[in-house]
Amino acid sequence: MERKVLLRKLDKEMRHYRLAAREENPTNELLRTLRKVLRVPMKEIAGKMGIVESTLFQLEGREGTGSITLGSLGRIAEAMGCKVVYGVVPLNGKTLEELAEERMWRDVLGSGASGVSGVSGVGKTASQRVSKW
Repeated sequence: MERKVLLRKLDKEMRHYRLAAREENPTNELLRTLRKVLRVPMKEIAGKMGIVESTLFQLEGREGTGSITLGSLGRIAEAMGCKVVYGVVPLNGKTLEELAEERMWRDVLGSGASGVSGVSGVGKTASQRVSKW
């Protein structure tokens, strides 16, 4: 029962992230866009971070390619008076509860029912597979 309560709580907390995830590239150039709308000069951010402007420019570019670290992202956000809050959500706008239920049924029914190979729980009886849920 505790697991279901936790799933519902997470789904509620992550609702806004699921909505954002509907966009094809929801965080594309987020740092650069924030910097511009907040009117924070690159020189100011770089100074607060103790780096040169060209390094900041490179970091902004790395965000666009998905190769920026969370640490760098956080430092840049902090230098602009912000903080990083990130989320992990299921694909296709599903809730965590829906995704967990799909996984449970895939385990219960085995790989033949869903066309997925290598599903854990194959070879066990249905009651053995369900007992862990």
